Amino acid sequence: MVMSAAAPAFAGQPTDGAINFQAPATGSMRQIVDFHNFILPIIVVITLLVLALLAWVMIRYNRWTNPTPRKFTHNTLVEVIWTVVPVLILVVIAIRSFPILHAQERAPPAAVTIKVTASSWAWAYEYQDLGVTVNSNLLPEDQAVAQQRPYLLAVDNPIYVPVGENVQVLISSNDVIHSWTVPAFGVKQDAIQGRTNVGWFNVERAGTYYGQCSELCGINHAYMPIEVRAVPRAEFERWIVEQGGSLEPPAEAAAETAPAAAPAEAAPADAAPAQP
Repeated sequence: MVMSAAAPAFAGQPTDGAINFQAPATGSMRQIVDFHNFILPIIVVITLLVLALLAWVMIRYNRWTNPTPRKFTHNTLVEVIWTVVPVLILVVIAIRSFPILHAQERAPPAAVTIKVTASSWAWAYEYQDLGVTVNSNLLPEDQAVAQQRPYLLAVDNPIYVPVGENVQVLISSNDVIHSWTVPAFGVKQDAIQGRTNVGWFNVERAGTYYGQCSELCGINHAYMPIEVRAVPRAEFERWIVEQGGSLEPPAEAAAETAPAAAPAEAAPADAAPAQP
């Protein structure tokens, strides 16, 4: 398969020693990171509060410090607090999370649609409107080292997408359950046999982005990487042509979208016959 120009320098991939998310490459992933940064302090406060309460109860009310316990079973104020406060916290979380879920599930009109089919253990990509099919397998270690590309992330045939345009992915499987996951895009969709799941992304800057199957799918689960190269539109179109594809819409689609020819006007019923 003919390869296009070298991949852009930026790479969305795991970093040794890092504890945070990869740098977001899409608006969806940025929303996910913002939501994480919003909810993490709430989780930390709740965890520390529960820990402090448990420690206080264990120290203050154990057998040695409180040999004669008080005999009561209810406290209306405490019960109201521990019911109302969690409900309010959940409402706040829902207000922030539901719009993100809605945006992820409601894919906008796509400039490019890619059908992704998982098999044990590789990915097949089909640009249905452009006539291109790409079979993507793990790049062998010796080739990855020679090309200075990350082993277990790089593939022999990466896919290309245009920067700044909506890309829709239709994800399915030929066998067991897999999961098409690219962390920098905020996309993680299971690939299930007999079912088509839909995801979408819009990459904001050129670069090479890596992902992996994130559903335990068998003995070679760890050798099923994903490599996506986001490039300017002109380079994307050049790559499509290099793969033998066409930038023109399929004939069937063109026929469906072409305006119908205007019917010929019928002659008036009372028109006089033509003279010989």
